[in-house]
Amino acid sequence: MASAICGGGLASVFAPRRRGSSRRFALKPGETSFQRQLLAPNVRASSSSSSSSSSAFVETKQPPSPPSPPEATVDKEKLGSNQNVLACPICYEPLTFTGDLVLSVDSASGSTLECGTCKKTYVGNETHFDLTAASGTKEYGEPMALSTELFRTPLVSYLYERGWRQSFSVWGGFPGPEKEFELTKGFLKPVLGGNIVDASCGSGLFSRLFAKSGLFSLVIALDYSENMLKQCYEFIQGEENFPEEKLALVRADISRLPFASGSIDAVHAGAALHCWPSPSTAVAEISRVLRPGGVFVATTYLLDGPFALFPLLRPLCQNISQISGSHIFLSEGELEDLCRTCGLIGFKFLRNERFVMISASRPR
Repeated sequence: MASAICGGGLASVFAPRRRGSSRRFALKPGETSFQRQLLAPNVRASSSSSSSSSSAFVETKQPPSPPSPPEATVDKEKLGSNQNVLACPICYEPLTFTGDLVLSVDSASGSTLECGTCKKTYVGNETHFDLTAASGTKEYGEPMALSTELFRTPLVSYLYERGWRQSFSVWGGFPGPEKEFELTKGFLKPVLGGNIVDASCGSGLFSRLFAKSGLFSLVIALDYSENMLKQCYEFIQGEENFPEEKLALVRADISRLPFASGSIDAVHAGAALHCWPSPSTAVAEISRVLRPGGVFVATTYLLDGPFALFPLLRPLCQNISQISGSHIFLSEGELEDLCRTCGLIGFKFLRNERFVMISASRPR
């Protein structure tokens, strides 16, 4: 999800355009700079028209895999492990299911999961599994960051796929869910057939695409917002022949993921990285739950270019982060450093205006 504080405010004022200074080439009719960049991933590409038009810039560090992989066959060995991935968010020990439970959209309602170590019980509701550390509390309340609480409201949850998300293409250069999904598949090619967590999934826009693609044995749509997960459930119920057995909805804190260490093949975070109060804590958690060779793919935006030289920009961004609980990234190096310090390697990225897609993996 994208933060309203960062997404619609400061970022729309600072609109740097970054142009490549190296090799130039013309695009074929109907071909986007994204498509050409993926065909020639070692080239920096820029396209310009009249002076009144904006120019798209795409950059890549270490060539990603092609974005349109062949149809994947599900790895049967990975299927058996899908039901063992859930763990207690307090002690990270495996959770025990009551009854013959299969992890899916339909299995959440009335289900009970128990931790054999700390003896805590987690109960599923009509739409999702609630696996937050505070799950089950009656009087204790813990306020979260402003950006987190914003997306828990029913209004924002309702509007997210009904106009909010579409605005990212206008101010941030996001190419749109379908194209972003195609680009994501290129980075995820090494782990197709395994399981994937769509972290901070919002109303499940990409979670549903992952499930319907048939490229993964299990998709876990994870978000802290109960209302976002309810919206995702409603969208699923409104689709015909949706593969509900391929998808599970889980409420959890990105800084305390309810998965066993080394149990997840891939984690995707679409337009979410800048919304996390502590990106380093979240990415460290993601690194913990990934299997050796597991892949992390995320999209966010950068506020760089000439404005990054403004001496007060970094302190201003830090103040905004402290107030809103969201983060403003000022450079590609900042993202690479974040992944590296959290134990991930093989950093890659694609760029279009302020939009950036990054990928890194856990060492084997």
